[in-house]
Amino acid sequence: MSNFLEVKNLSVSFPTHDGLVKASNDVSFSVALGETLAIVGESGSGKSVSNLAVMGLHNPNSTVISGQAFLNLESGPIDVISAPAESVRKLRGKEMAMIFQDPMSALHPFYTVGDQIAEAWLLHNDGKKTDAMARATEMLNLVGIPDAHKRVNEFPHQFSGGMRQRVMIAMALVNNPSLLIADEPTTALDVTVQAQILQLLGKLQKELNMAIILITHDLGVVAEVADRVAVMYGGRIVEEGKVDDIFYNSAHPYTRGLLNSIPRVDKVGSHRLHAIPGQPPSLIALPKGCSFAARCEYKRFTQGSICNESVPALTVGTNGHSARCHLTPAQVAQHSLEIGTGA
Repeated sequence: MSNFLEVKNLSVSFPTHDGLVKASNDVSFSVALGETLAIVGESGSGKSVSNLAVMGLHNPNSTVISGQAFLNLESGPIDVISAPAESVRKLRGKEMAMIFQDPMSALHPFYTVGDQIAEAWLLHNDGKKTDAMARATEMLNLVGIPDAHKRVNEFPHQFSGGMRQRVMIAMALVNNPSLLIADEPTTALDVTVQAQILQLLGKLQKELNMAIILITHDLGVVAEVADRVAVMYGGRIVEEGKVDDIFYNSAHPYTRGLLNSIPRVDKVGSHRLHAIPGQPPSLIALPKGCSFAARCEYKRFTQGSICNESVPALTVGTNGHSARCHLTPAQVAQHSLEIGTGA
């Protein structure tokens, strides 16, 4: 399976009066056509920032970006980080698209949903407004909005939250992009609508053979839809692997902390959740060593002060499962039983 997107050593920083905010630091990941990569982590870990850089949506006057992000197109690879802004604009909405977290703020309240979907189509296709509106109606039908021929002329406030998210999906997919980045697409929705949206994305992915990057903090969603998972902390990827490896053989203390901080229906009896102590580090003043060291319950099992002095390398193990820790996966698994956080 060849990768459609390959991100290499991507770093995104924001100069401020207080210092340089290192929001994303030396991040590398890839996703293939037909594959779903979930990127998880706490708020501020660098998930959205990294993918907004791929989309070319950062203000170049207030952002420092380095690294590479290749889209492997039929015409050849193009690095969207170094490519001219006009070239990236032509790719955005056609080869790659993004669904944002809050559809009410992403949709313009003064224009009908049909006009907004039609505009996205007209930007990349030659045709008349009538052709574009026909395509908008077709897309609303595709994402399961009833009476699409009527609702295409309605405004965003006339739709429910779940229906607005479907409109956002229709707009993102109107030009059949090869890459879809979904940034917390189900956060504000109830569980029933959330399941419908996830089922819809899975159905459309199979029909269009899209690569999907799902940005989320919901591990239940990840378990349901992802093929691979990248876990971010403090602006870095600290673990990456197939979804079963992440859930059943997690090799980083932070990942284990995330998994043990959510309720488990397969555990008999009542027990207190094991929360991760402390707070994430400041992205202006990242620690010299491991960013997770101050919160890590496994640090005492390492030698000397290596966790505070040295940033661990991302070590690739079997099955492509990688982790950024001074302990081996076997040591993490062993000590989790001692700590009492074993899965």
